[in-house]
Amino acid sequence: MQFKNNALKRVIEPVKSQATKFARNFLITATALSLVVPNVAITTAQAQQKKGLPLVRDAETEDLLREYAKPIFRAAGLPANQVEIILVNDKSFNAFVPDSRRMFINLGVIMDAKTPSEVIGVIAHETGHIAGNHLVRMRQAASNAQIMSVIGMILGAGAMAAGATTGNSSIARGGAAAVSGGGALAQRNFLSYRRSEESAADQAALRYLDRVGVSAKGMLTTFERMADQALFSAQYVDPYALSHPMPRARFNALQNKAQKNRHFNKKDPERLQLKHDMVKAKLLAFTSHKNSVYRAYPDKDKSLAAQYARAIASMRSDKVSKAVRKIDALIAKAPEYPYFYEIKGQALLEGGKPKAAIAPFRKALALYPGNPHFEIWLASPWSLPMTRSI
Repeated sequence: MQFKNNALKRVIEPVKSQATKFARNFLITATALSLVVPNVAITTAQAQQKKGLPLVRDAETEDLLREYAKPIFRAAGLPANQVEIILVNDKSFNAFVPDSRRMFINLGVIMDAKTPSEVIGVIAHETGHIAGNHLVRMRQAASNAQIMSVIGMILGAGAMAAGATTGNSSIARGGAAAVSGGGALAQRNFLSYRRSEESAADQAALRYLDRVGVSAKGMLTTFERMADQALFSAQYVDPYALSHPMPRARFNALQNKAQKNRHFNKKDPERLQLKHDMVKAKLLAFTSHKNSVYRAYPDKDKSLAAQYARAIASMRSDKVSKAVRKIDALIAKAPEYPYFYEIKGQALLEGGKPKAAIAPFRKALALYPGNPHFEIWLASPWSLPMTRSI
């Protein structure tokens, strides 16, 4: 496009640049729907684009999350194996879906949750986004907001140019206000749409939990925790500039409906609670200093989860012989649990005894045939990097 009037060119060019920046920001914002994002300017999607997500693989954790998610996916009408759950090595409490086939869950979701139903509630919320086709609709809303912004900016630029040509300063100032305000209005409209989608996902999650017989108390506990954490900053926040409902308002909107859930007072099965406690202990042990592990799980705590945490902490900081003794004590208590053998194999491998690691890896695979993680360990145990598991 050629500009004959230099004054008009100086007006239009910044508008074009601002519109491009606005569009780019909206596209970034529209790449993921997250459980909790403090504001639209800082999103998981942006972090992913800038430096990549710190992903982690662990057979035991992934197995637990699949058990949590399978009935929820079925209740939502999603085809089997459509959604892959991916672990993010981040202790903050967050989860998000960038498309209809991937769900990213931070380790912090499991580490913060006291019960399985708290994690299941998070999965149910993200499933609500997928089943509701929110990603596609949100990108369309972002596109519409972009168009609104550009139109407002161009009209404002025209008014600025007219004011400059006629010498009417009031028209010029009105045009400048339109330029700056067009993007803000479009952004607020878009964020309002996002908040409605978040609320829709919350309501869908309650329906899924009711269908599968899981208490909504865990989900309510999660939102109450979020509300309490935001209590001191909420008075300084503009609720219309957020991509999610205000945490306290969100909790209040869910409370009555959640308490009407037929299974609200139902406790999680003991078997599932034990698996949750084991994975939670494992994640803490692998991601924290030994002293932090022993503060959370002191020697007086004789639970299986506590012994598991201390054994992993020993594996990461003590001599291999000491760690193996602690792991063998676990195996003696639960000889059919394949992940104890996996940890023993990992301890031996990382302790410089790769040949000795083969037998426990084989035992793990015998107890859990076809587990791809165990097969990878056995592929060439002496050459696997230490980051193969958590």
